[in-house]
Amino acid sequence: MSATSSSGTMLPDALITALREAQEQVNGLVLGKPQQVRLAFVALLAGGHLLIEDLPGLGKTTLAHALAATLGLGFSRVQFTSDLLPADILGVSVFAAQTRQFEFHPGPIFTHVLLADEINRAPPRTQSALLEAMAEHQVTVDGQTRALPDPFLVIATQNPVDLSGTYPLPDSQLDRFLLRLSLGYPDDAAERALLAGRDRRELIATIAPVLDARRILALRQDVQAVTASDALLDYLQALIARSRKHPGVRVGLSPRAGLALLRAARAHALLLGRRHVLPEDVQALFPAVTEHRLVADADVAPTTLAKQILHAVAVD
Repeated sequence: MSATSSSGTMLPDALITALREAQEQVNGLVLGKPQQVRLAFVALLAGGHLLIEDLPGLGKTTLAHALAATLGLGFSRVQFTSDLLPADILGVSVFAAQTRQFEFHPGPIFTHVLLADEINRAPPRTQSALLEAMAEHQVTVDGQTRALPDPFLVIATQNPVDLSGTYPLPDSQLDRFLLRLSLGYPDDAAERALLAGRDRRELIATIAPVLDARRILALRQDVQAVTASDALLDYLQALIARSRKHPGVRVGLSPRAGLALLRAARAHALLLGRRHVLPEDVQALFPAVTEHRLVADADVAPTTLAKQILHAVAVD
């Protein structure tokens, strides 16, 4: 059945089918991680950004490459290091002798999907170069503001174990990421398929795009039309209020975090073929949306707090 878009027209069945096929294609490349793949699509459709925190070799880069190739989007990868400068990401103006004018040379951020690999290995000044881009989808260089391609998605990675020589992301930077997730080790069946199959990079090079930028923007508009009832908003607001007074929480969720949770829940509902948000959508996304935003006491893990907050708030 066709869905109604925010413009009042019917969203074609072909577009919904293409969205389903896109998820299936990425799942065929990133084996055994359907929930993480769904979360990546939630970030994309909700207009947010994704932080993947995990050990090396578990498929973080593969997920980013597979997502960009499946969606038919431009892709750039930046390896964050201690000597990386903001200009290495944003671009720089260079004086051209022929025209006797400064010409702007855009950096790798001028793409649809930017993989910020090991983002916490760059110093704060370089990390902060992404703030304007992630929040406003634009960059300002030499006093001139330039729009980024639309859609624009940052997928950042970091290793939670090897912290030597790293710069922890400040709260303001973490808050720019709609979701944080980890991939974890594959199960036995997925790992056997990886060992017996072709190299993932070779497979990604052979796949055909299932979507494109225009259709992704249409899907994003449709996400905004997914309805959230007053009862659902009451439940979401109760979770936010609980986070601000729950034992072990020093800083609870902000109104912006609440809006992020609602946007993500709408995208999650659309991915499951619904035109309305259920409490189950909020519950499925609550840890990924909130764990990196909660500031916990030293002896409490944010992961534990997110679960406790969910259990403490009943669904009326």
